[in-house]
Amino acid sequence: MDVIPRIRSARWVDKDSVAALIADAVHPIPLAQWLVPDPAARRHVLADVATIWVEHAMFHGDIQITDDLSAATVAFHRYRPIAPPANFRIRLDTVAGTHVQRFAVLDQLLTNQRPFDPHHHLAILAVRPDAQRRGLGAAMLTHHEARLDRINLPAWTETLPTTQDLYLRHRYLPRPTLTLPDGPTVTLMHRAPRPARESGRLNATNPTAVAETLVRPVAPE
Repeated sequence: MDVIPRIRSARWVDKDSVAALIADAVHPIPLAQWLVPDPAARRHVLADVATIWVEHAMFHGDIQITDDLSAATVAFHRYRPIAPPANFRIRLDTVAGTHVQRFAVLDQLLTNQRPFDPHHHLAILAVRPDAQRRGLGAAMLTHHEARLDRINLPAWTETLPTTQDLYLRHRYLPRPTLTLPDGPTVTLMHRAPRPARESGRLNATNPTAVAETLVRPVAPE
C-alpha cells in the first residue's frame, strides 16, 4: 500500500516548484496540446503561465502540496468576485507568446461558466507523472473537501472527461460540457458540501468569515 506524504499549505518559496509540477503533470494531456501545439515550447510556456496563477492563488486562495512535491491543488476563494492577476494580459502576452490567444480564450470561456454564488474553486489538481496511480489525487481531494464540508461551502472545478471519474467518486456532479474551438472538451463539475452530522461543527451562516479563518492565503516570506 502506498504511503501518502504529508499534505501542507504551500509557501511563497514553493511557487516555482509548484508551477513546474503543474507543467509536468499537464504536459501530455490534450488540453495542454491544444494550448501549446509546439511540443518543444510546451513545458516552458505552461510553467510560466502556471506561475502567474500560482502567485495569484497565494493571495486569493490556497495551495496545498505534498511534502515531496509530488502533488498539488491550486484553489481560489471565490466568496466574492476576484480581480484577475495584476497586469494579467501583459504578463500573459510575455510568457505565452504566439500561444497567448488560446490561453485567453480558455480563461474567458471558463470564467463565463463559473458560478456567481460563493464557492471554492479548485482550479488545478496536479500529480507528477512518476507519482500517478498511487492514490495521491484521491488523497488531495479528500483533504480539500474535508475543509469545505466543515464550513458548508460548495466547490467547483473543471476537468477532462477522461479524469472525471475521480471527481465523481468524491461527489462532484457534472454540469454541461464545454468544447473548445477545434479543441478538447472540458467537463465542468460542482460539489455540494456534505451535511454536517456532528454537533459543534462550524456554522455556515457566514462562509466568508469562517473559511478565511480556516484557510488563509500565504503571504510572501
